[in-house]
Amino acid sequence: MNITIYDVAREANVSMATVSRVVNGNPNVKPATRKKVMEVIDRLGYRPNAVARGLASKKTTTVGVIIPDISNIFFAELARGIEDIATMYKYNIILSNSDQNKEKELHLLNTMLGKQVDGIVFMGGNITEEHVEEFEKSPVPIVLAGSVESSGQTPSVNIDYYQATYDAVKELIDKGHKKVAFVVGPFHDTINQAQKLEGYKKALNDSSLSFDEELVVEGDYTYDSGMEAWQKLSELKERPTAAIVGNDEMALGVVHGAQDAGLHIPDDLEVITSDNTRLALMVRPQLTSVVQPLYDIGAVAMRLLTKYMNKEEVNENIVVLPHRIEHRSSTK
Repeated sequence: MNITIYDVAREANVSMATVSRVVNGNPNVKPATRKKVMEVIDRLGYRPNAVARGLASKKTTTVGVIIPDISNIFFAELARGIEDIATMYKYNIILSNSDQNKEKELHLLNTMLGKQVDGIVFMGGNITEEHVEEFEKSPVPIVLAGSVESSGQTPSVNIDYYQATYDAVKELIDKGHKKVAFVVGPFHDTINQAQKLEGYKKALNDSSLSFDEELVVEGDYTYDSGMEAWQKLSELKERPTAAIVGNDEMALGVVHGAQDAGLHIPDDLEVITSDNTRLALMVRPQLTSVVQPLYDIGAVAMRLLTKYMNKEEVNENIVVLPHRIEHRSSTK
């Protein structure tokens, strides 16, 4: 039997408005009345209808989160930051995996809007003009987390990927490395093409080193693609003595591929990874890494979204968090 607010009001001998005030935490209810209503709610097992409440208030206190792959530790840590702040501000989360498929991403956007969410946190590698058009048409605010949209029209939270890559490459060059490999995710992802690759090239240029396409290997963020990347690099006439890798899973593949070939890390090959997830600590030697504050990126993105949803003042819609390099045993 579906218990309604009417049943609670009748049983407690109060108005439905009073029950509503109790359920919504309104302080303008006498303690004795609140206690009586809560006892009836507990006895009848009444659960407020979120959909009906949303229709009445035009708010569902629900946020949609579109994520490429929740099984990827990078996105899992981002999602944790989003969820914790959502809970703090009393929002529920609807989480969907897009598999980095544009059609699925656009479909999920419309599905979320159909569920009357109050806002959306979106994560995706390749933010196209079509995405931006959908973002602009959205009746609710959308914030990007760990994702870059080149026009800067969509609110977002990231680090400076260009500068982070530059810093890592320059550090290796300053140690004397002339052949620094760059293993990165798909170039159709805006961050990889427009920011990380350009940071890599600038570091080479500032050190009077020429750009060598053979030292750049495109992967797909997986361990296997890291192994394959090292295989390609090891076959070069002059193999690299250092490598910058675009994420931790690929970095593990590079390290294991080099170790399988008899190389010692870091004596024969120094490696700096990105992301600094738990994977960087699970390999031996542990990986030196560009530190992206993944939890913070998710948390700040969700907080920024709450500001938009609640019509609070927003001073910055493009938030860039600080990065640093955590030195471990994969570099000297």
